[in-house]
Amino acid sequence: MYETDFWQLIDETRDAADGDPDDQAEALVERLVQLTPDDVLDFARLFEARFQRAYRTDVWAAAHLMLGGASEDTFDYFRCWLIGQGREVFEGALHQPDDLAELVPDFDEEEDGEAEDLGYAADEAHEQLTGLPLPELGVEQPRRPEGTPFDFEDSALMAKRFPKLWEQYGR
Repeated sequence: MYETDFWQLIDETRDAADGDPDDQAEALVERLVQLTPDDVLDFARLFEARFQRAYRTDVWAAAHLMLGGASEDTFDYFRCWLIGQGREVFEGALHQPDDLAELVPDFDEEEDGEAEDLGYAADEAHEQLTGLPLPELGVEQPRRPEGTPFDFEDSALMAKRFPKLWEQYGR
């Protein structure tokens, strides 16, 4: 599976689910079980690589603002959601997390920002296809987020670093 195929599956399932993360996860499993187990493994590796790539302090701070706080688990679910938004939003957020204010202007912290089940779609599809759990993917998992840690509760710092997000979500 190529990266373009990966993003096409993400986009098609998001569109089919009208943006609902739970429905998108179900649609993704339905699409993945139509592929070979090797393709599902490729998809899982591509997903995991992006999931780890987004493990950054600045992206976590953006999630913290958008969601009104973000524990480690919540940040994991946010990264799944971010991938589920498609390549343009994902890459835009990694380029400049503050741009999420413009990339997802209709963000609703009650409905959006958490897509835990997307992170398990490949696991579920692989198990349906083979009867076995998804094997280790061989993607390195960092111990700490990339970037220098800073206090997400420091209003002045957050407003300075994320002016667009602060304007929309600052507390």
